[in-house]
Amino acid sequence: MINIIKENFKRALLALIFSILTIGTLSFLSFETTYGLFLAGSFGSSMVLLFGYPESPFAQPKNVFFGHLITSLVGVLILQFLSVDQYLQIAIAVGLGIFVMIIFGVTHPPAGGNPIVVILGAASYDFLLNPIIFGSIIIIFYAVIINRFILKKKYPSNWKS
Repeated sequence: MINIIKENFKRALLALIFSILTIGTLSFLSFETTYGLFLAGSFGSSMVLLFGYPESPFAQPKNVFFGHLITSLVGVLILQFLSVDQYLQIAIAVGLGIFVMIIFGVTHPPAGGNPIVVILGAASYDFLLNPIIFGSIIIIFYAVIINRFILKKKYPSNWKS
């Protein structure tokens, strides 16, 4: 029992530290530079997987990148081309985004919320570049450096050694 508590504490502490570092970088780039927005609410949830459970298939780089991109793109497309009430747009976009992630084998659960943000915020295609693509790349960069090279974990899990 003590070992489980110690392991959970260590996992939680590492997730705390590296989430602060990663989200802090994205926040700094968003608010202290002129490069644009690098934050999406779903990135906070991504931290749980990338730094708390990096061994999860849902935490792998292709899932993070394409999961966020696909669901955001679905949200933008539904917003642009499906003229129905907003509550229907959101429901359809979330369901369709999840469907497409699963079909392509790139499921990343935090990305399931992206269509909600896209539709509520009336986001355009620009949202796909910044924060989604650039933010995801930065998150993945930190996850690889931290998990693989600092913590010496096999991350990405399909990485050939």
